[in-house]
Amino acid sequence: MRTGGRLVSELRVAWEVPVWVWRFYLAHLSLVVGLSLIGSVQRLLAVNGWLPDVLSGPSEVLVALSRVGLVAVVAWLGLRDVRLSWPRAWEFATAHWVSLVWQGVLLSAAFLLFDVVLESVVGGLLPVEARQGYLAALLFVKNPTVIALTFIWWVGLARQTSRGSGVREVRR
Repeated sequence: MRTGGRLVSELRVAWEVPVWVWRFYLAHLSLVVGLSLIGSVQRLLAVNGWLPDVLSGPSEVLVALSRVGLVAVVAWLGLRDVRLSWPRAWEFATAHWVSLVWQGVLLSAAFLLFDVVLESVVGGLLPVEARQGYLAALLFVKNPTVIALTFIWWVGLARQTSRGSGVREVRR
């Protein structure tokens, strides 16, 4: 297979994960958003200075626990029909390392857009008095979207590598 053909084929294999992520996200929207709203509300209160100092530490613990809970529930739902296998994951990584690079590129693009462009660049362009409110709103939105989708993506990656998805379509 030509190098260009392989790159496109591996992009197709890599694209399987975000497609699965989006379907999973929509199928479990209320669960994902519900657990993510804990972080959203905490960030909104904390960034705007509406959270008493005494609740700052405990609220961070609550956010961390809600995120661990989200990962656990997503893993349970997303992997219940998959038997995790290091040998299969290693086989997939060996055969589809280009696909994994593509996934790194896709995740990096999302990071650049939401963390660098929206948070730093756009936030930096706003007048000083608007930055705090903008950051609070951005963090409120990022919790049930970017952060949750990233967690689901990692579960999707574990799912794909353990199932050996794409192994027949692309050979080394």
